[in-house]
Amino acid sequence: MSQIVEQQIMRKLNLRLIPFLIFLYVVSYLDRVNVSFAALTMNKEIGLNPYIYGWGAGIFFIGYCVFEVPSNIAMVRFGARRWIARILFSWGIAAAAMAFVQGGTSFLSIRFILGAAEAGYFPGVILFLTYWFPARYRARIISRFMLAIPISLAIGAPVSTWILQHFNGMAGLRGWQWLYLLEGLPALLGGFAVLLYLPDNPTKAIWLSQEEKAWITRELVIDAEKIDSVAKPGIWEAFKNPVTWLFGFVYFAATGSNLGISMFLPQMIKALGFSTTQTGFMSAIPYLFGIIGMLAIGQSSDHFKERKWHLIVCLLLIAGGLGMAGYLGNGITALMLICVASVGIMGCKGPFWPLPSAYLTGAGAAAGIALINSLGNLGGFVGPYLIGLAKHSTNSYSGGLYSLAGACLIAVFVTFFTVKVKKTAATAAASEVRA
Repeated sequence: MSQIVEQQIMRKLNLRLIPFLIFLYVVSYLDRVNVSFAALTMNKEIGLNPYIYGWGAGIFFIGYCVFEVPSNIAMVRFGARRWIARILFSWGIAAAAMAFVQGGTSFLSIRFILGAAEAGYFPGVILFLTYWFPARYRARIISRFMLAIPISLAIGAPVSTWILQHFNGMAGLRGWQWLYLLEGLPALLGGFAVLLYLPDNPTKAIWLSQEEKAWITRELVIDAEKIDSVAKPGIWEAFKNPVTWLFGFVYFAATGSNLGISMFLPQMIKALGFSTTQTGFMSAIPYLFGIIGMLAIGQSSDHFKERKWHLIVCLLLIAGGLGMAGYLGNGITALMLICVASVGIMGCKGPFWPLPSAYLTGAGAAAGIALINSLGNLGGFVGPYLIGLAKHSTNSYSGGLYSLAGACLIAVFVTFFTVKVKKTAATAAASEVRA
């Protein structure tokens, strides 16, 4: 098949799948981090100190981690369309229920349930994309999909603070309660949209011709045949493979940095003397830098067919940005350094996520990707916990920022010694890795 026809197929898949998946992930990510904006008024009203808030912000990821692998395996059994719809319905209900927390106990409980409800969505989509896109396209595709993270934070910041101010007192509810209710509704609607719109795989896509389906299937089979023969496709082989756990640590460091900053950034900015509305707009700035980094680094990684050094550079940007921000303390210069770290935080996702699918297939891929994401998302608990503990203990965020920077430096060494590029003649295989 000619290069022109191949590009036409890829363009069709992009237009049909990626915008819809981005929208759903925007909804997902906003529902997990809107607590950082609700905290501007909620914490005082229901009596949450920084330590308990940090626990609650992070405990989402405990529930997420516990149910992640079973959820992704269930998706293989029940099909992407039905299982992703189930996830959307579950987390939409839990997200809206956050409007009715009364204190520390209910706050912690519902945040845990929200994490359990959402478990499996992100790794499910990553696995789903491997059913559609050849390996040589995956870094840019994953980068485009994961644009939802900085988009949700950039859009969510001003929207959430606007809801806080303009809905406060309406129908006897506080602004933060309306925030949870209004931002939980799109997940419920999205569940119906998935059932109507999303095919499980290319063979079930009525908008693809038979020739296009055959080409995609053939390319995916070729990719599967290039996988290292020592990597078995079974579930337990993925669990026993040490590289799966090492990748999990790298993602742990990056995710901990992301969520540690995300959950406290509005409070950091508000402490500089900005109004609630100004805080919303200022909070969006680092994620605009993240969007640029995600697109540029993902495109560069695919262009040069290289993952390892792109990932290392991103981790160094995170470590340097957060470490220097901690050293300088809370201020405009520290915010600028957080923007630098955001380029690395968002940019690392493109070169990172093609790595697991380069050596796992079938049920092993489902379990391996879910396990890596589960381990990584424990960072979503540890990051906010460390920031909250540092603030509660020292009245400064610096200690937490140093800890996150140190984890990313360790991840640099793990990446350097773990990821080794396969030396093959075929350029399409140059993006694969093995331990």
